[in-house]
This record gives sequence, C-alpha cells and structure tokens, in this order.
Amino acid sequence: MKVVYPICCGVDVHKTFLVATLITTQGIVPSYKKKRFSTFNKSILAFKQWLIDNNCFDVCMENTGKYYVPIYNLLEDCIRVTVANPKWVAAVKGNKDDVKDSKWIGDLFRLGLVPGSFIPAKDIRILREYTRYRFKLVSCRSSEKNRFQNAFTVCNVALDAVVSDMFGKSASSITDYLVNADSFDPKHCITLLQRSLKKKADEVIESIEGFQMTQEQKTRIRFVRKHLDFVDQLIAALDQTIAGLVEPFESAIALLCTIPGVDRTSAVAIISEIGID
Repeated sequence: MKVVYPICCGVDVHKTFLVATLITTQGIVPSYKKKRFSTFNKSILAFKQWLIDNNCFDVCMENTGKYYVPIYNLLEDCIRVTVANPKWVAAVKGNKDDVKDSKWIGDLFRLGLVPGSFIPAKDIRILREYTRYRFKLVSCRSSEKNRFQNAFTVCNVALDAVVSDMFGKSASSITDYLVNADSFDPKHCITLLQRSLKKKADEVIESIEGFQMTQEQKTRIRFVRKHLDFVDQLIAALDQTIAGLVEPFESAIALLCTIPGVDRTSAVAIISEIGID
C-alpha cells in the first residue's frame, strides 16, 4: 500500500499518560520509536519537542472523551493533528495493549487509512462550549417547569387544563397566590385574571376549588420556582456572553437566518458545531 505519511506518530491517550509510537519510513520496512509521557502540560510540551526534534509534524490519536483535548491544545499551533473516531482505529481482538495500540494507530495513519474527525478552530470550540451549556440549561428549565406543574397536579389543582401557559401572567399570579395565601378566596382569584382568561373565570375557579396543599408542599413549590427563576437569569446572562462571542460571525448568522425555520439561536448553534466554512 502507498505510504501517505513517511514520518508520523500514533498516540494512545489515557487520563494520566500517553504512549507515542514514532514511525519513520525509509525504504520498505518502517522503523519505530516508542515513548511514554504524562498528560501534564510540561510533559506534553516535552512530547511536542520530541516530535519536532524527530521532524514529525503529523500525529494521529484516538478521540477518547475529553482526554485528547489538552494534548490537541498544545500541539495544534505547529503539529498537524488527526483526531480519529475509535471505530477507525480499533485494535484487533487479542492484540491490544497501550504500546500496541499506539503502534496500530500509527500504522493505519501512515497508510492513510484513518479519516480525521472535524475539529474546528479554537474560537468556534469555545463558542460550542457555551452553546452546549446553554442547551443543558434550557433542558434543566424544561424539567423544572414540568416539576412545577406536576406539583400543583398532585395537590388537586387542575389549572393547567384551563390555561394554555402555566407561566403566563394570569397563571403565575394565581399560582403565587395559592402558594403564599393561607386560604382560598375565589373572588380575589378572579381579580388576578387578565385579558381573554377573564372569560374562563368559572372554569379557573372550578379547576382549583377543593385543592389540598400542605405547608410542606408549598415550600417545595417555592424551591422549584426559585430555582426556575435562577436558571432563567443564568440563561439570559449566558445569551449576553454568547452575543459577544458571535460578533465576528454576524454575516454568517444573517445568511443562516434566511433559511426557513432557522432563527438566530439556531444559527449560532449551527456555527458552533460546524464553523463558518
């Protein structure tokens, strides 16, 4: 088979150490140099210098969770790093250990048999960290909203069957009243309704009357609501930070927003995942 990389290095990455096999092809039979380094920054820089000293600027390593990232960060400025999906570099069963793994990765890479994973530029990677964290927070907010709504359901409050949004102005006013008041006054409850919901006043009262809510349940609902408000504030602050990060990509965002169904938030998420190329 054709040798694509005459000088290259296969790296098997672990949490606390990496094993590197440097492969040099001169003639038919390749020669191998194996060395082990820790994953502390000083040792990674020593690994980098070892590669440069041996005139090796092509490195392949397996995508092992986040363990490969610190190594990639320190090598990317002058070393061409290929991050491989584990399925492309899986060792043959029964022929597997740290040294053999790095040699196997290097041998496959040397012959051009390892397609690299897409690793965007650092500014895109940082943006991706923010957008993925935002997604986690939005998911957390959805969970807390469901938890808040279910807390009323188990207390015999069927308000969600009448109102379209349990977190609208009218519904929020009623839920705050139910949690903080010692008794239930239907007339006062009606005064809390706004706009079109006033027409459903009788249904609203009927969905609430006869509810059973202990002080302990009220306390738990307050905890859920407080956490929900905190997550909302955190998402708003995160959005401000993301807005600053995406300023260089405004033209790409505007272009993506011309696609039907893609809003600004979706456009930012797309760029954070695939870049602007």
